[in-house]
Amino acid sequence: MNDARPPATIRMDSLDPAFAQVAAAWAARLQLQMDGEAEFALQLGPSGLQFIELGTPAAGPIRVDFAAGAVAHRRLFGGGSGQMIAKAVGIQQGVRPVVLDATAGLGRDAFVLAELGCQVTLIERQPLIAALLEDGLQRALADTEVGSIVARMRLIHGNAIDLMRAWGEELPQVIYLDPMFPHRDKSALVKKEMRLFRPLAGDDDDAPTLLESALGLATHRVVVKRSRKAPAIAGEKPGYTLEGNSSRFDIYPKKSLKAKFDAT
Repeated sequence: MNDARPPATIRMDSLDPAFAQVAAAWAARLQLQMDGEAEFALQLGPSGLQFIELGTPAAGPIRVDFAAGAVAHRRLFGGGSGQMIAKAVGIQQGVRPVVLDATAGLGRDAFVLAELGCQVTLIERQPLIAALLEDGLQRALADTEVGSIVARMRLIHGNAIDLMRAWGEELPQVIYLDPMFPHRDKSALVKKEMRLFRPLAGDDDDAPTLLESALGLATHRVVVKRSRKAPAIAGEKPGYTLEGNSSRFDIYPKKSLKAKFDAT
């Protein structure tokens, strides 16, 4: 990650006095100020945590909501196991791989894989983005429609490269990577998220090292999501590619997924 830019100033806000104590706990955990001038704010209210740019003009807030909005629409109308991401990770009849999403972000792709039946571990290294994701997962657990889905999702805060190199758990069969740069599309949602998060997270300049670490850990394949016209990540070449209108999946196979994951 490129850390050359000065750090963004962020404060913690409580949108209602009833949330002041919990907001203060988040501020202490994330080492945020509770008042004063800032460029951005992490806010806690009845709908959970949200991140917003302060001042004008500014985009609206971003929060993680697995039960409504674009995520719910994709769950209901996204195409199920026929989606390109499902094919990329190797979902087939009777085959639901154990997936490590090492660049979780706001968890949308991980949620799709969990909805399709995969057990998914998510890693997010940017603390504030991880906080939004943690809050969204906690709220979703209580939702009658998506609670059973997010129960298949487990979040780890930390640097994916370091965590994969020191992995001491059951090995993931598939590792999924979606580096932040380059942009995948120009939708309003993606542009808003990039505007808000790029000052915090920068670009994934260490993507080649991330890929190398993933290839050393995954038992069956590594899948990298890229912009359709972007070059492959430097290093080992993908075995094959699945290409869509705006994005593609570079696939690095290591072992057949159809072998029922060693008879599991």
